Amino acid sequence: MKFRHALMLSLLLPVLAACGPKPSTDTTPTGDAPAATAPADTAAPPADTAAAPADAATPSTDAVPDAATAANTNPILPPEGPAPVAGRDYEEIAGGQPYAPLNGQVEVVEVFGYVCPACGAFAPRMSAWKARLPADVRVSYVPVAFGKAWEPYAKAFYAAEAKGLVDKTHDAVFNAIHLQRTLPGEGKPPADPAQLAKFYAGYGADPQEFVALMNSFATNAKMGRGMQFAQRSGVASTPTLVVNGKYRVTGGQTWDDVLRIADHLIAMERAKR
Repeated sequence: MKFRHALMLSLLLPVLAACGPKPSTDTTPTGDAPAATAPADTAAPPADTAAAPADAATPSTDAVPDAATAANTNPILPPEGPAPVAGRDYEEIAGGQPYAPLNGQVEVVEVFGYVCPACGAFAPRMSAWKARLPADVRVSYVPVAFGKAWEPYAKAFYAAEAKGLVDKTHDAVFNAIHLQRTLPGEGKPPADPAQLAKFYAGYGADPQEFVALMNSFATNAKMGRGMQFAQRSGVASTPTLVVNGKYRVTGGQTWDDVLRIADHLIAMERAKR
């Protein structure tokens, strides 16, 4: 499924930035600052991805609580700060559906892209917040491909997910792109699968198997499913949080404020149960 071919502005808020589709003539380096976006004509997954039926996609490994989640004893705390306002802080998604089966949990999806500078800036806050969540909340990462530079990293995410390596590698990929500059970001030629396989090999992946997983039908199906979820959820920039498929966070003056809004939406869903 393709996103509308349009020039996306930086986030409407004065403090935060976001990433989305934009013309390929942009050569903005991957720094901490502006909205980094990618060519609109590559915003959709490859043709075989789009053709893959959503049902063929293997559910995210985050869909079923693992041993660490089961052992999670983080307390359920009331959200802080003022309650969010619909239409300003979040949007209700008409007919919205969760990305993966809820299994009794509240799902928080982060739609992201590894080459997106805003996602790189958000990642440390998101990781710290995720570590504090109680066991009845699940975070699922959904990578999107807003351009050619984004696609190899989305495929690498799903390959890492298939091998159970996301927890070890998620923040490390952001650091390698945006801090260490050892992996290419926007404005650079797309990362080569072999280059990414070498990176993930440092975390236990077999390079040949990893490249095969990146190019597999299952990965293409997951990419198509992720793009479809983002589209039907109204996601036009990254990072974007979607709670239970029902609410898309749109407000927040800081990253912590974005997460505060998510806390309130989680509490709303918890109360409904």
